[in-house]
Amino acid sequence: MPLRFEKRLIADERYESAGVFDANNNGLPDIVSGAYWYEGPDFKKQHLIGEVMAEGEYFDDFSTIPMDVSGDGWTDFVTGGWWGNTIRWRENPGAKGGEWPEHVIAECGNVEGTRAWDVDGDGQPELVPNTPMGPLVVYKLIVDESGRGTGEFSSHSIYAEEQGHGLGFGDISGDGRGDFVLAKGWLEAPEDPWRGQWVFHQDFDLGSASLPAIVTDVNDDGLNDLIVGQAHAYGLDWWEQGRDAGGRRTWTKHPIDPFNSQYHDLQWVDIDGDGQCELVTGKRYRAHCGRDPGAFDNVGVYYFKWNGESFSKQVIDYGPARAGTGLGIMFAVADLGGTGRLDIVAPGKDGLYVFFNEGE
Repeated sequence: MPLRFEKRLIADERYESAGVFDANNNGLPDIVSGAYWYEGPDFKKQHLIGEVMAEGEYFDDFSTIPMDVSGDGWTDFVTGGWWGNTIRWRENPGAKGGEWPEHVIAECGNVEGTRAWDVDGDGQPELVPNTPMGPLVVYKLIVDESGRGTGEFSSHSIYAEEQGHGLGFGDISGDGRGDFVLAKGWLEAPEDPWRGQWVFHQDFDLGSASLPAIVTDVNDDGLNDLIVGQAHAYGLDWWEQGRDAGGRRTWTKHPIDPFNSQYHDLQWVDIDGDGQCELVTGKRYRAHCGRDPGAFDNVGVYYFKWNGESFSKQVIDYGPARAGTGLGIMFAVADLGGTGRLDIVAPGKDGLYVFFNEGE
């Protein structure tokens, strides 16, 4: 049976990124999006974080990554965007409240979005911005002797050439180390990710790839595959990793949904609670302000369930903008009400919504 969701408008704002974490240390999850955070459990009380630079229809706020950067026990968050050419962290003011000061981590060029992955396997995620026209650089939080953040980051250059649009991370080679997926190939991790040489394999061209491209073993054959949306075109596909007669790596592209466009953000989570992950994604509303293929098609939020042979699509919401809802550049999935079920926080230029998961 498909899941049922209750859709609720949280704020009529146009920020395209949202995260979920405990902003006020009261033990309840809050929603953080753009210039505001919304206090749980009902998310009706809005608190100002601080001004976010606007550029036309956009805001320079393309990620919301929770992280205690300062090490004071209050969760901060990392953002960044295309026009500011930086990744930044907003400092949680703690018990005194008020606006959240902004600190620049690095000037890194146009940022399509940032994700947090544990690149070196030490249990602490690093920051990895997707800078399509720039190199791949990873930023690691510097911690003190007790493991608390210091507010400072070290930078580590991984790949000097252009990344292209989209980025993923996971074990492609099967050696237990995390590799990077770029738009036109993948980077094989060395034993030491900070001092060793990453090897580029130009095995595929993913086009205007989603952020992230998901690395997972879709068909349970022991080889990790890719799930990739087209962020600025039509298409959602999985790329099956295989081996030819000579033992060489092969990639076979299988369509999941060729009929919808602007699949910019994807999440691989157990949305129905059956112990298996599903693909949750949707169309980003006005990703390029009406200039993308399919820009004026209906928007939607979906989950896709692997049935052993292919993906079956389940529609959570669908319709013209402001009737149906899409997903922005970074959406969040979290148990907002303590039900044990994962809810979907859907930001976008068409408003900030929550889809509360009511089960079957």
